[in-house]
Amino acid sequence: SCNWMMEVAYVCEWERRPKSTHCPSVPLVCSWSCRNLVAFTADLKNDDDDKGGHMIHIIDTEHPWDVYSINSGHTEVISCLEWDQSGSRLLSADGDGQIRCWWMSEHLVNSWESGLSSSLDGEPVVALSWLHNGVKLALHVEMSGSTNFGEKFSRVKFSPSLTLFGGKPMEGWLAVTVSGLVTVSLLKPGGALLTASESLCRLRGRVALADIAFTGGGNIVVAATDGNSSSPVQFYKVVVSVVSEKCRIDTELLPSLFLRCTTDPLRRDKYPAVTHLKFLTRENSEQVLLCASNQSGSIVECWSLRKEGLPVNNIFQHRSPVVGEKQPTILKWRILSATNDLERVSAVALPKLPISISNTDLKVASDTKFCPGLGLALAFHDGSIHILHRLSLHTMGVFYGSSSSGPGQRPGDDSAIKRQRTAGPALHFKALQFSWTSLALAGVDNHGKLHMLRVSPSMGQMLDMNTTLRHLLFLLEYCMVTGYDWWDVLLHVQPTMVHNLVEKLHEEYMRQNQALQQVLATRIVAVKASLCKLSSATAARACDFHAKLLLIAISSTLKSLLRPHTLNTPDKSPGDRLTEICAKNTDTDIDKVMINLKTEEFVLDGPPLQSLQQLIQWVGDFVLYLLANLPNQGSMVRPGFGFLRDGSSLGMLREMLVMIRIWGLLKPGCLPTFTATSDSQDSMSLLFRLLTKLWLCSRDDGPPQDPDDSLIDECCLLPSQLLVPSMDWLPVNDGVIVKLQGKQPLRLQFGKAASLPGLGGAAPPGSQRMDNLRCVHMGVCPTEESKACTRCGCVTMLRSPNKTNAMKQWEQRWIKNCLCGGLWRRIPPTFT
Repeated sequence: SCNWMMEVAYVCEWERRPKSTHCPSVPLVCSWSCRNLVAFTADLKNDDDDKGGHMIHIIDTEHPWDVYSINSGHTEVISCLEWDQSGSRLLSADGDGQIRCWWMSEHLVNSWESGLSSSLDGEPVVALSWLHNGVKLALHVEMSGSTNFGEKFSRVKFSPSLTLFGGKPMEGWLAVTVSGLVTVSLLKPGGALLTASESLCRLRGRVALADIAFTGGGNIVVAATDGNSSSPVQFYKVVVSVVSEKCRIDTELLPSLFLRCTTDPLRRDKYPAVTHLKFLTRENSEQVLLCASNQSGSIVECWSLRKEGLPVNNIFQHRSPVVGEKQPTILKWRILSATNDLERVSAVALPKLPISISNTDLKVASDTKFCPGLGLALAFHDGSIHILHRLSLHTMGVFYGSSSSGPGQRPGDDSAIKRQRTAGPALHFKALQFSWTSLALAGVDNHGKLHMLRVSPSMGQMLDMNTTLRHLLFLLEYCMVTGYDWWDVLLHVQPTMVHNLVEKLHEEYMRQNQALQQVLATRIVAVKASLCKLSSATAARACDFHAKLLLIAISSTLKSLLRPHTLNTPDKSPGDRLTEICAKNTDTDIDKVMINLKTEEFVLDGPPLQSLQQLIQWVGDFVLYLLANLPNQGSMVRPGFGFLRDGSSLGMLREMLVMIRIWGLLKPGCLPTFTATSDSQDSMSLLFRLLTKLWLCSRDDGPPQDPDDSLIDECCLLPSQLLVPSMDWLPVNDGVIVKLQGKQPLRLQFGKAASLPGLGGAAPPGSQRMDNLRCVHMGVCPTEESKACTRCGCVTMLRSPNKTNAMKQWEQRWIKNCLCGGLWRRIPPTFT
């Protein structure tokens, strides 16, 4: 339970403050992707350097100091940044009409390149968006207690903006310029760009602000204003099509609106300028947020497009009605809500969580105090942030921070006011963005600093522990189903919650159908591993979950090498038959289990087997480590404990030992090597016998049993028979998430690796470094360039030292993402 609404998690600032850090004329932009990458511009203009507004800075939220600054090549100040729906590509647009598309070089979050661009020379871009791919989910708070993920997160019927043959969505982007032009660039399957431009309406006029939204029918809606509050806010329907290999744009004028503050006699001339124009969500073109301002204050209005009956003249009301005839209707903008006079708004952030806003869902959200996705954020020039309800605009929470006196300053502090007067302009946010679950806010202030704020799921309302856990569990499930990163949810998990969250997550997962369980099998293990790292009591379980991810990957890779002996293959693959036979045969003799298998399906060429020896060696070492540590597992503190009751994982290890035994007959060089005290020791047979006994105690089809004394005695003798390896578990992640449980914000610096106490990201000096994916040692001082996972810290070499196809196939599986699904970042040799 908590009674705070928002608090600073960390602040990252530049090492050398520029000469001119406050330049109101330079707009700042910020964009947060679903993979928890934040792209932003910072006002770093020096008197002798005019490129401050032309740099794009990209960070992953777990390692904010590791900033990648792109000299974008834009000739004017960047006005828009926009991530695609996969979170892997970024669009940037500037004040000269140039639009560039960026993507990761070698799939590294700190290495970016651009090869696609479009331009309308001399046409500043005011709005930018990727075309919609037709994927839309609705999150139903009313169904948060349901056992079915399909009821909690339903797929909404939504058409892509443009489709290729067969209904596949076509990729591309759309931009609106200051003179009222709309330009569309389409990415053809071959990689070429198809570009077209069209005027929004016949009479082109100045467009100071614009925003883009999409309709379920595949149309695009553009809202535009000339910046004058007394002028109408215009709306246009844009339809994109491809005719004869050329892009075509059709536009149509939709109903417009006038701000209510300009029709109010008391406020008619009070707010002359429209400073912010936003659709509430990119998939809802029927609700729009408007902000009008003067030099010292602002007012915010929320409007909704409604279908209303058109009144019929009295002359026509007396005629006899036609069967099935309906009253004619018209679309009209109606004001939903408006604020009172506010401080001057400097930035607006809208929620990305696609929460359903049906009356039932809103009532359940209110009753359970579930607030993510319901609030929008307004940043003010006095440094404060207000969270307002997206429909009623009632204040849900207030954060008084980022004043000159530092975060957390409350109004009324006279000494702070005096310091502020002498220190120059107050710190305030010029760009603000919500995370994808609305549990965090990223803001860039007028000094170019990046602030990360956590936003309470209940907006400061007191909750019992069970309700808090249910809210966090609901959002973790949403991330699991969508594939979005769950870093912002971890910001709210306290160490005492970890065990309960892991258990409840597992219970919900086991209630899903078999097909969905198979799809989410590795993702749930990755979520559990991330949770367990947050508490010292569960850190050993995090090691087990990472080992399980590697185990699943090696098992599927080795099974994929098996080929049926005859072409008329039965329904089951050789791998499935191996699993079935090993599950039925409980014999502890590995050779007797082999007799029941068609060994011709295991015949492989020598080179693939030999090249996979390091993975085979890891399996052998892991089995030996587990069995040798069985007598020591009196508590959950030691790594390996999680496997002792995991029948499916032990069964997987048993299957692999059988495969390795058969391959060893064909190619002895691929067998794992063990250091035995006796030359006559058959290590594989011994390990298989003990592993089978342990597996029989924890099979899924029977009640779990404790290992008997004879098995424990035999495992006690293992270290005297075989040399037990010291398994090199994954290094502790050097990110910030494990240090953010405290209430004090972290002070970080761009370009300077954080040396935070207790992170333990680096290995002890003189120790061997491991390549955690290839399962090989890299030496004490590796000279090879390496990359590390942004989520779990797994380290692997950037360039492949292998030449064989089998090992290259293994490496290609992890070229884009780590085992846990995290992204890669390049690390210098000293870090590894």
